[in-house]
Amino acid sequence: MRYDSVTRHSGSDPAPDTAEILSRLAPLELPSASPLVLRGRRFDAASPAVMAIVNRTPDSFFSGNRHADLESAKAAVVEAVELGADLVDVGGVRAGQEGEVVDADEEIRRVVPFLQWARAAHPEVLLSLDTWRSEVAREAAGVVDLVNDTWAGHDPELVHVASGIGAGYVISHTGGLPPRTDPVDVTYGDDPLDVVRDVVRTLADGALAAERAGIPRERILVDPTLDFGKTTAHSLEVLRHTADITALNYPVLQAMSRKDFVGESLDLPAEERLEGSLAATAVAAWLGATVFRAHDVRATRRVLDMVATIRGDRPPRLALRGTRRDVATNGS
Repeated sequence: MRYDSVTRHSGSDPAPDTAEILSRLAPLELPSASPLVLRGRRFDAASPAVMAIVNRTPDSFFSGNRHADLESAKAAVVEAVELGADLVDVGGVRAGQEGEVVDADEEIRRVVPFLQWARAAHPEVLLSLDTWRSEVAREAAGVVDLVNDTWAGHDPELVHVASGIGAGYVISHTGGLPPRTDPVDVTYGDDPLDVVRDVVRTLADGALAAERAGIPRERILVDPTLDFGKTTAHSLEVLRHTADITALNYPVLQAMSRKDFVGESLDLPAEERLEGSLAATAVAAWLGATVFRAHDVRATRRVLDMVATIRGDRPPRLALRGTRRDVATNGS
């Protein structure tokens, strides 16, 4: 409604447009976040999860998260937990095609002993393994709660290994690209919604396959995997349609932190993409995503708690303002 369309008149009755607005007022019907349950812990709209990122690599795209040095990686886990992380996602290979070649043996060397240390040192923290290789996941049996398959089942055995070791599993969407392939001349069709349709179909099919492999529904995350196999326009369109992904009734993971679609939207390097990442986080949380993979744990935690409170899923920590207790506390 345009401001200048409101009928101005004297008298106490509401203007016609105001009356129409008031007649339509109703409780908001927001997309519901399907719960994720791992090792007895539940994450939902009232308590969305922050998944901290610890990359055991020297060449990750964001320089602030390169922890090839063991002591640096250990310190990163300690800090993430202190700042409010619920899960820690550990990877040993850079996602994109830049950087060194890392075979399975080297990936295992980088991540498995570290995960074993993390489980022993921080048994309360949920651990996620970021890999597309079944042999790496198999070596991590007993120490990981979630297998984050960021390359959409490239290794068809990985989902079965995740089931066998009792871990949850992430279904991703990469547009059919093999691991460590950056998108070039990607198209899903002339209709901007074609990419959303492909994401929804792929995630639905992958989730059903994971259930058939024996993974319980509440341990299956679906991740639209922004940037992977997508242009910036694709990623933005998919983000706008997060609610259509939550409608699949699996918990949704959004991994958006400092990604290129944020950088290209604002024309900023990875080191300056915090605010853009948090804006995308707020949108996805409002639209029903459950888990958020993030470099910046404290800021992400606060954004998620605030969005959950605005949605009405989480009560404010304090609710004193305008009450007798507020007057007593402030002495006025």
